[in-house]
Amino acid sequence: MHFSFSSCLVWSSFVAGCAYAASPDSSNSDVSILVNEFARANNQSLLWGPYKPNLYFGVQPRIAKSLTAGLLWANVDSYETAQANFRHTCEQNEGMRGYGWDEYDVRKGGRQTIHDVGNFVDITIDFVKIPGGHHGGSWGARVKGVPREDAPADTHTTVVFYTSLEGLGSVQVENTVENQIGLKENVKLKGMTPDLGEFSIDITPGPDSNRHPDLDHPSSIEKPLDRPLVASLQTPPEHLWQVKPLLFTAMKPDVEALFAKYGTESPPPAPRVFTVPVHAGQGNLHFVQKVFEGAFEFDIIFESGSASLPVTSEILTEKINEISSSFSSRYDKIFAPQAPFNKPEYSEFSKAMFSNLVGGIGYFYGGGLVDRSEAPEYEEENEGFWEEAAEARARVQPIEEDPRELFTSIPSRPFFPRGFLWDEGFHLIPVTDWDIGLALEIVQSWFNLMDEDGWIGREQILGPEARSKVPPEFTVQYPHYANPPTLFMVLEAFVDKLKFNESVENLEFERGDVADSLRSAHLENKDLSLSYLRSIYPLLKRQYFWFKKTQWGDVKSYDREAYSSKEAYRWRGRTVQHILTSGLDDYPRPQPPHPGELHTDLISWMGLMSRSIRKIAEAIDETEDAEEFAIYENAISRNIDDLHWDEDAQTWCDATIGEYEESVHVCHKGYVSIFPFLAGIIGPDSSRLKPTLDLIRNPDELWSNYGIRSLSISDPFYGTDENYWRSPVWMNINYMVVKSLYNIATSQSPHKAQAAEIYSELRKNLVKNIYQQWRETGFAWEQYNPETGKGQRTQHFTGWTSLVVKVMNMPDITPSSGGHDEL
Repeated sequence: MHFSFSSCLVWSSFVAGCAYAASPDSSNSDVSILVNEFARANNQSLLWGPYKPNLYFGVQPRIAKSLTAGLLWANVDSYETAQANFRHTCEQNEGMRGYGWDEYDVRKGGRQTIHDVGNFVDITIDFVKIPGGHHGGSWGARVKGVPREDAPADTHTTVVFYTSLEGLGSVQVENTVENQIGLKENVKLKGMTPDLGEFSIDITPGPDSNRHPDLDHPSSIEKPLDRPLVASLQTPPEHLWQVKPLLFTAMKPDVEALFAKYGTESPPPAPRVFTVPVHAGQGNLHFVQKVFEGAFEFDIIFESGSASLPVTSEILTEKINEISSSFSSRYDKIFAPQAPFNKPEYSEFSKAMFSNLVGGIGYFYGGGLVDRSEAPEYEEENEGFWEEAAEARARVQPIEEDPRELFTSIPSRPFFPRGFLWDEGFHLIPVTDWDIGLALEIVQSWFNLMDEDGWIGREQILGPEARSKVPPEFTVQYPHYANPPTLFMVLEAFVDKLKFNESVENLEFERGDVADSLRSAHLENKDLSLSYLRSIYPLLKRQYFWFKKTQWGDVKSYDREAYSSKEAYRWRGRTVQHILTSGLDDYPRPQPPHPGELHTDLISWMGLMSRSIRKIAEAIDETEDAEEFAIYENAISRNIDDLHWDEDAQTWCDATIGEYEESVHVCHKGYVSIFPFLAGIIGPDSSRLKPTLDLIRNPDELWSNYGIRSLSISDPFYGTDENYWRSPVWMNINYMVVKSLYNIATSQSPHKAQAAEIYSELRKNLVKNIYQQWRETGFAWEQYNPETGKGQRTQHFTGWTSLVVKVMNMPDITPSSGGHDEL
């Protein structure tokens, strides 16, 4: 069934409740209006957010060089705690018992809780978006602090709100300040930028229950702490992201003057020392500081000048309650954990994991460092190529390319607060169920980074702020390096959803609010979905053929027997110990490296890409392309067996060249050896299926009580050297295992019973362990120990580990309901 807008071409009319009507194909002009109106409304809905995920709380619009707002805080009971524990950027091992979003919807807002053990305080931040006007609407944040049980009596906490403006426009403090003493009322800032129009920011005093230090020291008379202290600064725009050093720099003159005046015999107390100088007015950086005794609360209200209704603390309260209720209701419909996880504690866990995934979405802008030298050594054609390539990299001076923008989620706020290409496809798998419009927006943002050849840098380190978190040896990107093309999984899922919708008769649409309409618009309107697919399709093909050109594997030179002489692939960027480009870094590969290698995982990814593009071509009536990619798909499927299946090992293996110039297999059973199964290339009737299922379930190979190991416990490289992908359990690959098992278990395969049994047990093991580690530590982790289940490496890894949400939501196909009490 085909739906068009009929008279509802203006999106605002559609979201107000205008009905769809079945009709013939719309005219090109109608479709163009539809697409433009959707883009405008979607950008309004997504404009504002906590899009600086590297910060505990940092808000900005999706506009380059614009307004930023954020928070810093510290315990100021002593000089030591104040100096050591000023929070701003998310950091590993910073004295946190856990932090992150309990509930969060990118289009509406949510609640974040921060358990700050080092500062003796638990902080809750409610962030809400209030639509209206022409500049993305207004927003508000309610900041609450409650001393922890072990906090000293009458503990003191300083909280600093700041806002900065990097580009055109102005921001200034509207209130006047007399005698350089802090403001006794709300702090009001007014501003204007070309993209945001006029706006105001109101920092409220909070409820009467707020208490402030009453210090028995003469310095407190000069600067009372029962009122907010405001400092306005003019700072070089390129340094505005360095907020914490700028705050300390602003404090320094007053601190020095205090100690010069009072000396060490009568030193001023810490709450008074660590304060900004009071100088409110114009500037491109404004600090608003409050010092509290005990619990505290206040609001930050950003009001767009084009909004029709004012925003007050009362409205903020209503919105907080409304958003929490709507989030829970919608979440239970989409992601409710299924048996045996249909219990309240798993629901809370699931909401937190998903909320932190989408709460990690950020907007990034800046130039990246790229090596465009095209050194001939990068072809990696000679034996010893990795040494030649290393020498070439060492002598090249990379260039900083023109600034680009990227809208993306991230793997980890404290450790990987930037875009990673192969991570992002996994991130978006749950997002496609919650908000397909958001997922497609992020996919488009990534493909907008593509160069004219079809390359997208695998790690997006855009600008100095992002670069400050990356060791120098990893900052440069290379245009001959690939990365697993996981975004194609997202587009394939989208096309599958479209086909499912077409198969449903008498399709009815709920009339929700603007946000709900925008989320599902691509699924509910064929013109919109086809327009999107047609616009991105040339980029998909360009990247596909870039892979074929740059990552080809040699079949002909080594007299290999295969169905196709063209469908073989080898990751470039290989060293003795690593193939970082594969995403599986230190997974064992043939030794020594050889230009004749062929890699099982890469040909599997190429098969997935071929299938995805074939399905998209079918959807947009590119018949000849669909036939062409079906040929590629078939040839890859045949070559996976011809080039990589090892009869003795009964699994797929990488290939290399032996001492007699013959093709030989190098078998390291693990994630690589089951990749054809993970990529969905092996059908339910394949003769390779049973040995693959046996390998997965074998405790002497890949099976553990906490998930599927990355490498067989029987492999000589198991647990050796870095042990990054040489034993640990990774959630992204385990999700692919679970999904593939489910597909077999619900098919007519002769092995469906075995697949169902493995699926049920693996699903239970994964969820139970990740949940238990979250309860014990307060964090999701990058990987999990296969012997103990302990979370390890990077904490707060709420990127692809959040796929546990999908696993919990998958159907329970256990034959009986018994045996669940242990959960």
